[in-house]
Amino acid sequence: MPPKKKEEAAPKTVQLGRPGSSGLSIGIVGMPNVGKSTFFNVITHSSVPAENFPFCTIDPSEARINVPDERFSWLCELYKPASKVPPFLSIMDIAGLVKGAAEGEGLGNAFLSHIKGVDGIYHMIRVFPDAEITHVEGELDPVRDLEIIHSELIKKDLEFVNGAIARIERQARTDKIKKAEYEMLNRFKDHLEEGKQIRCGQWTIKDIEHLNTLQLLTAKSAVYLINMSPEDYIRKKNKWLPKIKAWVDERTEEPVIPISANFEQKLIDMPPDEAKQYLTEVQANSCLDKVVLAGYKALGLCHFFTAGSDEVKCWTIQNGTKAPQAAGRIHTDFEKGFICAEVMRFEDLKAHGSENEVKANGKYKQCGKEYVVVDGDIIYFKFNAGAGLAGKK
Repeated sequence: MPPKKKEEAAPKTVQLGRPGSSGLSIGIVGMPNVGKSTFFNVITHSSVPAENFPFCTIDPSEARINVPDERFSWLCELYKPASKVPPFLSIMDIAGLVKGAAEGEGLGNAFLSHIKGVDGIYHMIRVFPDAEITHVEGELDPVRDLEIIHSELIKKDLEFVNGAIARIERQARTDKIKKAEYEMLNRFKDHLEEGKQIRCGQWTIKDIEHLNTLQLLTAKSAVYLINMSPEDYIRKKNKWLPKIKAWVDERTEEPVIPISANFEQKLIDMPPDEAKQYLTEVQANSCLDKVVLAGYKALGLCHFFTAGSDEVKCWTIQNGTKAPQAAGRIHTDFEKGFICAEVMRFEDLKAHGSENEVKANGKYKQCGKEYVVVDGDIIYFKFNAGAGLAGKK
């Protein structure tokens, strides 16, 4: 009798958010003076204030950054298009949170509302010692900083949920629909009062549908960025790394990525040939592509391609999007008049070298309304052009 397969443990988080939306963004969140604005400047090649005092960032800065994808580069080489449109990720630099932010400490309420406006979080934690860069809590303790941010986000969610409960409490006594919502909100409240983040709960489909309307702060997926000194980053060691990893794994099991904003800044300041030589000498690599891809994945995003001599373009969608809704990313008429999607996998095109060869090998397929688009699909949509539009490839 064959051995039983070992059952995989259920993930500690569920994907929540704005279903059907492709315009999702991710914000850099953390305590003041942990390197958020420096990292934002590096990853977006922009220049926002990054000074050595709390709250040097007040209004959030936002930028779009390209998502690295070798498939896009390969398609551009094949088709040599007049226009090239890569995938992108919207990223926001949000000012630092302090202990008591949920009660308005610092500029807490404004900053928490900025977090509410994004769909995912890069949670930046400082592990580099530097006497010249002040820490609002005094001494360096990254695990304490994690607990502070964790606690402030939960407090703000509790405040919101308690308000929602109070608004419908009277109606829930006589209205069955309101009663069900009331009970649901109380389950969310109990979960938060246990010190748990909303995305770390076991929720029903109805729970998730309602949670997606609330857009709670702890419902947002996170990627943890550990900002190290250049020296620690190069040697890949820091005493806080295992403690932070253990803290995250116990609660969410989300990605933990060591970075060094100052190391990345140094690379950007160098000419490309010098930067390449420097990386070889110190035996290290930039982490920027890894960070961008982790953020893209945390938001539950993927993309399909339209490709031809006129244009190669990536169209960002959420995982699980069906063909008509993917067509709607190009134009709403494509979704309304959807007939079918002609699909070839990128791997098949690369293996056979041309669309004609893909067809000759039986790898070109027509898909209907229930087809779920796969990351990297190359699609030609057919639709009823009632508005006089032509099909797009």
